[in-house]
Amino acid sequence: MSTNSLTTAAVPAGKVKIAARVLRVLAAAAFLAAGGAKLAGVPMMVGIYEQIGIGQWFRTVTGVVEVAGAIGLLFPTTAGLGGLLLAVTMACGVMTHLFVIGGSAVPALVLMVITGAIAWLHRAGIVGVLNSLKQI
Repeated sequence: MSTNSLTTAAVPAGKVKIAARVLRVLAAAAFLAAGGAKLAGVPMMVGIYEQIGIGQWFRTVTGVVEVAGAIGLLFPTTAGLGGLLLAVTMACGVMTHLFVIGGSAVPALVLMVITGAIAWLHRAGIVGVLNSLKQI
């Protein structure tokens, strides 16, 4: 199997493949909802980002990242990159809960594990994209 093809996305066959697809769709739905709420300026999201203290621009950036990552999860070719982007975003979310705003970091941690697993299952796609970028 060539690792420099963007269509390469090594996901195990059978039940694991079905589970990976279900995880991708569920995670995409969660991140589309969360990112959409941030972009729409839902009062709860505005309050959270006021508490973080960086500014509302950061809420918008986070919303765009979450929506872009969610869209990436929906396609096998980009699922690895989408999962990686969202796992890193959720790692930042966990740290924000632990060290800045308080509250439970468990939801962000669960989403980080799920999106990290998606990235791992689709790691061949990540390698393919990186190899393609090397050729540019």
